[in-house]
Amino acid sequence: MLRLRQIEQEIMAKGKVDSPELEALRRQLYVSGKIDRPKADFLVELHKRVQHMNPGFNQFYYTAIKDHVLQDGRIDAEKTGWLRQLLSADGKLDDEERKFLHELKGEAKHCSPEFEALFVGSMKQPAEQRTCG
Repeated sequence: MLRLRQIEQEIMAKGKVDSPELEALRRQLYVSGKIDRPKADFLVELHKRVQHMNPGFNQFYYTAIKDHVLQDGRIDAEKTGWLRQLLSADGKLDDEERKFLHELKGEAKHCSPEFEALFVGSMKQPAEQRTCG
């Protein structure tokens, strides 16, 4: 985790995740071939703190979290509780998070009743309102 904290400091100093930092994150988070809960929690906190989000980091974030959640192909009640906290941190569900839930549901071998309830409730929320300009 020490190396991850060093990468985090570099990212916070710049306010964004460029290609070198993204590659360093990828190497460190997947060093054992999978992302455990402490690494997933680290990534969630980092994602919240990045000031200038870019598509590459955003895509990496959702892929890594999906890899963590679907390690055994199942989404149980405990993982659902963790996802609920992750998705409700800012009080709203955006289109990217809604897409993420669809991907999880589609790729999971088994979803708990708790996840099904989270999914159904999330899909009932209104889509983001966007304006031009």
